Amino acid sequence: QVQLVESGGGLVQAGGSLRLSCAASGRTFSNRGLGWFRQAPGKEREFVAAITWSYGITYYADSVKGRFTISRDNAKNTVYLQMNGLKPEDTAVYYCAAHRSGSYYNSKSFDSWGQGTQVTVSS
Repeated sequence: QVQLVESGGGLVQAGGSLRLSCAASGRTFSNRGLGWFRQAPGKEREFVAAITWSYGITYYADSVKGRFTISRDNAKNTVYLQMNGLKPEDTAVYYCAAHRSGSYYNSKSFDSWGQGTQVTVSS
């Protein structure tokens, strides 16, 4: 099992930036892709970005493409989400998750989740 702990959330004005971090531990972390999802009040959890273990291939939701960047530091067992040009509609709890199998865009393809970190963007 992989343990994931997110950090870096907070309150920011529209147009601002935040960098989320997700620290992973557990002996099954190696060779696992990692992803970020978010859930706003009253809405379903949605895919934000993901990165593979091999080659660092990245995937992004259309709504964040060009504004968010996912990266990982395998030596530190950490994945990052750099969020620029934040909008009020980006307000949500952001979750880090470890990929198991299947499409990176589907939350059901991930089997380990962090506790989430709140991101609030004011207008």
